[in-house]
Amino acid sequence: MKEKYPLIRKIYLYLFSFVGLLLVVIGLVRLLDLGLKVYVFKKADNYAYFPQTPTRIEKDGTARELTEEEQTKYKKEQEEAQKQQVEAQRQSTASNSLAMILIGIPLFIYHWKIINKESREN
Repeated sequence: MKEKYPLIRKIYLYLFSFVGLLLVVIGLVRLLDLGLKVYVFKKADNYAYFPQTPTRIEKDGTARELTEEEQTKYKKEQEEAQKQQVEAQRQSTASNSLAMILIGIPLFIYHWKIINKESREN
């Protein structure tokens, strides 16, 4: 059976093969970037933090500076929050990258097999 629109079909197949391959490449680049940040460039995920002297608002509406002990506790809490944020960002990046790869590979393979099959038939 002769196809009605062979050019459109060919464009579709190559376009989706390209999209699949592009998803795989972007996913791999993001995973490589993540790996380099975690194991080689360990300070790449650290962000500058310029803390202000924390204050506490009293019930009467006045502000007072925290004690040394309270400031130390506050600083540790902020550092822990930053570590958790970096960890969450890394997990999000890894998850998105793997999803791109897992979608891109079958998309590319499926369309590329059809292209190869049709090119052998001609």
